[in-house]
Amino acid sequence: MHTSAHASFHTLGLSEPLLRDLTAAGLVVPTPIQAQAIPPALEGRDVIGCAQTGTGKTAAFVIPMIERLAALPKGQPQALILAPTRELALQISGAIEKLGRSHSISATVIVGGSDMQAQIRGLRQRPDVLVATPGRLLDHMWNGTVNLAPMKILVLDEADRMLDMGFAPQINQILDALPIERQTLLFSATIQTDVTHLVQTSLSGAVRVMITPASTTAEGVTQTVHHTSSQEKTKLLVSLLATERGTVLIFARTKSRVDRLGQSLEQAGHRVAVIHGDRSLPQRLRALDGFKRGQVRILVATDIAARGIDVANIGHVVNYDMPNCPEDYIHRIGRTARMKMTGRATSFVTFEDRDQLCAIETLLGNSLPLAEGSPSLHDRSYVRMTERPRGDRPQWGYQRRTKAGIN
Repeated sequence: MHTSAHASFHTLGLSEPLLRDLTAAGLVVPTPIQAQAIPPALEGRDVIGCAQTGTGKTAAFVIPMIERLAALPKGQPQALILAPTRELALQISGAIEKLGRSHSISATVIVGGSDMQAQIRGLRQRPDVLVATPGRLLDHMWNGTVNLAPMKILVLDEADRMLDMGFAPQINQILDALPIERQTLLFSATIQTDVTHLVQTSLSGAVRVMITPASTTAEGVTQTVHHTSSQEKTKLLVSLLATERGTVLIFARTKSRVDRLGQSLEQAGHRVAVIHGDRSLPQRLRALDGFKRGQVRILVATDIAARGIDVANIGHVVNYDMPNCPEDYIHRIGRTARMKMTGRATSFVTFEDRDQLCAIETLLGNSLPLAEGSPSLHDRSYVRMTERPRGDRPQWGYQRRTKAGIN
């Protein structure tokens, strides 16, 4: 550990121009991940940073990257940042623009869903940093419009999510094209087996900065569970939202479910935006911008699309559908109570979700409390459902479990 988690940025060995930009951005005291990751990164060491969502991971690698690039000759990209989603890449680029102003550090974003020719024009401007999603970066590499040979710094942000999304083959191809002599900074909310393998193959003598264990949720989040049925979820959600005044982020399992839920909430009189992988980049950016500005107070999203959301004041996260992976529960509820604020996380749990709930509680090491008025998991009456009558006889039964979940 190189420094106290409560040190001022002035004690971290940063230049005056960068300190001015940090102050202008409202950053005065580094978060624990920043205080511990920045000093070794400034020294050129490889760093593995593991911390929860919302703890300042982006600045933890952007700050030392800017400082190191400022000391290098300009004229070609010398830093590459890989991110899992378009939104996260744009968020990172925005941070570079804000914090790299005094040092004139520039970045170009290379992501799918955007015009290839516009990206080529951006590359011709010889930016200092490339911020990219793996697939589109490979497109440029194959077309000869990106050369990774001059790269001095590689950042793998949200490494666990990139691997979850199946980007391992693309990442390996990119690693093969990078120079061996480089600095690598890997940041992740969790360090799972796949991430460990990536670390072993791409980092050398790395400094490990482990701020919180993967099973720890953010402080300040009040978590509750509502036991319900698939048929009653939307009704329960509408009732819940009637008592809400702040911003709400709702997670649904599939893209079609996100669209249907958004329509249902609009019909109930709510201002809603939706975001998922089938939406174009302009549509996703409009939805995020409306949510950030308060033009809509409810955002319905899939896990992958929501990974790039950086909104400081989300008051409530609702798991309309439970996540398939228990670690995703931590990612989801990490969207509220960011930077020492408070928030709520509510999960709708059907009888079919009991295994997911058990896995989450095992990961957390404690049981999630029932919301007031919610039946117990052992009260099987809440999973009873009524189907359309076949002939003259109504049919009753429990929800059927499928591999794909309930749609």
